[in-house]
Amino acid sequence: MLKKEKIVQISFFLFFLRKMLMPFEASIHENIKPETPHQIEIINGTFLGGEGRNYYGENPPDRLDVIWKTVLGTGTTRVGSSGERRWSGSGWTGQPLMVKHGETYYIIQGAFDHNLKKIRAETGELVWQYRFDDVIKGTGTVVLMPWIGDSVNSVFIVQGSRLGTSNSLQSSIVPSLRAVSFFTGEELWRFNVKRTDSYSRDADGSGIMIDSLFYIGLENGIFTVLNPDPTRLETRDGIPQPQIVKEIFLYEESDRQKHGGNLVVESSVSRIGKTLYICAGSGHVYGIDVESKEIVWDYFIGSDIDASPVVTYDSCLLVSIEKQYIPGKGGVFKLDPSKPPDSSVVWFFPTGNKNFADWRGGVVGSCAVNDRYRSYGYPALAAFTGIDGNVYVVQHDSLDPEGKKAVSPDGFAEFPLPKIVFSDYIGPSIATPLLFESKLIVPSYNGLFLYSWTPNLNFFLLDKFTTGFESTPFVWDRRIYIGSRDGYLYCFGEN
Repeated sequence: MLKKEKIVQISFFLFFLRKMLMPFEASIHENIKPETPHQIEIINGTFLGGEGRNYYGENPPDRLDVIWKTVLGTGTTRVGSSGERRWSGSGWTGQPLMVKHGETYYIIQGAFDHNLKKIRAETGELVWQYRFDDVIKGTGTVVLMPWIGDSVNSVFIVQGSRLGTSNSLQSSIVPSLRAVSFFTGEELWRFNVKRTDSYSRDADGSGIMIDSLFYIGLENGIFTVLNPDPTRLETRDGIPQPQIVKEIFLYEESDRQKHGGNLVVESSVSRIGKTLYICAGSGHVYGIDVESKEIVWDYFIGSDIDASPVVTYDSCLLVSIEKQYIPGKGGVFKLDPSKPPDSSVVWFFPTGNKNFADWRGGVVGSCAVNDRYRSYGYPALAAFTGIDGNVYVVQHDSLDPEGKKAVSPDGFAEFPLPKIVFSDYIGPSIATPLLFESKLIVPSYNGLFLYSWTPNLNFFLLDKFTTGFESTPFVWDRRIYIGSRDGYLYCFGEN
């Protein structure tokens, strides 16, 4: 059975010997003793667990009893011309990150009350919180840089937020991407998300570290490569900022004409080999070479794409698309990026059109796959939720046995359909489900649904908890951690 890509373990004692680092400074939050070697283990360090965006934790429970819940709070934000809004809890994508320090597990959670929070996973106790200028929607990334010579600040979270309630698109500085120390909750740096043709300067996507560089897509439409080292900042725009290694615009002039300012990149970046993949609101799925840092692959769909590309065991991408800027339906593509873009479609699964909030149909959240969890005899499945209110499960490496086809989003072509094995009405959802060897966990605005399923593809509902969810959950040791729109972070399990 496949397990996650890696659990990074850093023994700081070894770094003390090799790098002659100073001992840890004392911290009232962590009770760090300088004479004691400390170990950091990243359990879930970025959205959907890693470069493949396909790891969700281990050992899901059989029930949804509330083990604990802790207040995430309420904050204000500004949404376009509609003015100020009050949002509670956590939103899209909002997945909890998990880090083990010594023998203690911690949750890192961004919230709508403008705060990034460090929470004890066992009890829900707040350890520290750091305040941003606006609500935090997206999921951060835990970064390890133990070679920088500052042991306390060598583990930090790179987290984005909305642009700031006192800022506008015209503001000279919008520091919506920041680095916060894991140990102390203190700010290490902030990054000015510059103004472009995009109508956003937020930061929602999760980045990844490759060697010593940080790769992330920002809502100004720029794929940005940074040196996140807090000891090597440079002054730009009058403030200390991380060094910019490369900036790649993820839109073209023709996209601006079609989409106006909706050139937003909310996707998290994925990786297959030496190529990074990211979706853009301009309607493209881009492949970027890690070494040259240039675009080497470009599949144009034309719709708004907010979800992250999910890597399957056969090195393909699952890409969710909305019903926007296209005559046909939204849904999910499976693409083979080893082929030229115009021949890369493996299948397309359309979902129903439905008006809900500002959406008209399609799939907003990312897909889930069971590739890392399935044992012999279990089929390779993908799950996703639609604005139409359904959760769908398909066998992602098998086509429809009757050879049925689906009309493409542009309305001109036809593509193969995958084999569908299950669907159920759970209410409109923009969240990402989690798929394990025999469990399926689905958040929606109607509640959290826990299913079990067998190798012969019989699905049945084990439990349900009713409140509104749009965040992505994470599972560890028979517990489910997820933020809700009701103002709380929940820990579910078997009480």
